Amino acid sequence: MGMEQKEAKEKAVVVFLVIGLILAVFNQIQLFSMKMDKDITETPTGLSIVKAEVVPEGTPRVYGKELSVSYDDVSATNQRLADATINKLGDLDNKIKLTEEELERYVSIVSQISCEYCCGAQSIIVRQEDVDNMNAKIDAAIKEGQITEEEASQYRTKAGEPACGCAHSFAMRGLAKYLITEHGNEFTDDEILEELGKWKTLFFPGQMQQKAEALKENGIEFNYINLASNKYRGIEQGNSGGGMVGGC
Repeated sequence: MGMEQKEAKEKAVVVFLVIGLILAVFNQIQLFSMKMDKDITETPTGLSIVKAEVVPEGTPRVYGKELSVSYDDVSATNQRLADATINKLGDLDNKIKLTEEELERYVSIVSQISCEYCCGAQSIIVRQEDVDNMNAKIDAAIKEGQITEEEASQYRTKAGEPACGCAHSFAMRGLAKYLITEHGNEFTDDEILEELGKWKTLFFPGQMQQKAEALKENGIEFNYINLASNKYRGIEQGNSGGGMVGGC
């Protein structure tokens, strides 16, 4: 075999090897892309089907930079960051103490929202009507001699106490306390409730999408109070959808 033929053969082998390498890389990229598409489609939280206009995005006004939190932090694509953000807001619930005046406002606002996709409580806090109902039952039991007043004290609760123990509830309660104590003049009651509703939408994106569609079908205006508060609680029942972001 001549030198020229040998060199031509070696060049051909190199060309085939390069082509084979390119094809292998291309195939790996295609497989990776298909896997990513599959993972996104099968996201258990339902986040992939949530329309952009339902899920809040960006940094919350006023308190976002102060607390170093963003709506984008709560996503099924990064559960660790979602849990960290939820816990950060939840810590505020334990740390912040309210005055009597602040507590009255807090009860008025937070009684309107629940964590119904985690538990069956009517609100994330004990409402005044819950206290009144419980006290009526306790007083009746005392009158009938079933329990003493001293024994009854352990059953009496106060409006504003936690009624749900999930992490999402702690986060919403903590944020409400923070906005009332730190920015009470900058946020109206409805604006605070809207902020709680935005975070609840991030916590339960699949259910909130279904509820948004139910609101639309019934001709009800879309806003975060209508979507996430107890105002239209259960309107989406019978529709499919589920999952949540962050631990309960």
